[in-house]
Amino acid sequence: MLSVNEAHRLRHSLPPAVAQGDVTVIDNGCTDDTAAVAREHGAAVLPLAPRRSYAAAINAGIAATGGDAVLLLNADCVLEPGFVAAARRRLDATGVGSVAPKLLRVSGVEPGRQLGAIDAAGMTVDRRRKNGLVGHGAPPTAYTRAGEAFGADGAAALYRRPTLEACALGAEVLDEDLALWASDADLAWRAQLLGWRCAYEPRAIARHVRTYSPSTRGGLPEAQRRLQFRNRYLMWCKNETAAGLASDLPRIAVYELLALGHVLSRERHLLRGYLDVARALPRALRRRRAVQRRRAVNRPPFGLQPRR
Repeated sequence: MLSVNEAHRLRHSLPPAVAQGDVTVIDNGCTDDTAAVAREHGAAVLPLAPRRSYAAAINAGIAATGGDAVLLLNADCVLEPGFVAAARRRLDATGVGSVAPKLLRVSGVEPGRQLGAIDAAGMTVDRRRKNGLVGHGAPPTAYTRAGEAFGADGAAALYRRPTLEACALGAEVLDEDLALWASDADLAWRAQLLGWRCAYEPRAIARHVRTYSPSTRGGLPEAQRRLQFRNRYLMWCKNETAAGLASDLPRIAVYELLALGHVLSRERHLLRGYLDVARALPRALRRRRAVQRRRAVNRPPFGLQPRR
């Protein structure tokens, strides 16, 4: 569980997590009493100093923990009873590398802060190559059927450890060049390229305080919006397939022209995002080549084919 000066949230989100399994709290350069709260509730503590990016902190947590399954969890996410049991049953199915739970929107981690809507029922990357949340804003009673998902939102995502190991590039599971936005979607896409499925499990329920969503994007600082803008392109360049590009190129081209028009007319600060992409592209392409070599050398687990 990751905390960045979120001891006030851990007091509510940590007890239900500890009740369902072993928990390590990643103290990411915290100056509050994160470590004390974690130990008070029986969780291990991984101190990081100085503070690292989200991706780097999660990578450190993965490396420091054991077990054949890993639940990536943020301090602003509160598990409902039975979450881990329900998610683990789906993870044990043949070929499933990760499980996406049903996240419900709340304004705070304290009881009674429900917003009466779904936060996410998994993630998607649509045919425009735009990543987003499945079911965001839908009634809580929607998305009740288990099924397939593109990936699990990073707020709460259960992974097989062998899946994370297969996806790792050196010591990095999450791409630390991305730092934050889209790092979870990038990992989900990479897992699919290597043949792993993601299952959506509606009986695994958690409450989540969403910082970034289509409805809150306008309130973020320009630097954060530019990072999100840049990361989408890097994720796309790293993971796209020739067949996928050929089938969706007209749709992608139209969307990109519209996106450029939006940037020029309403968010000119994002023009720097294109330059940011160009600067980061060589490293992204090196990562792409490493994954493509892995796909060519290793047969996908369980005979699965890469999925989109």
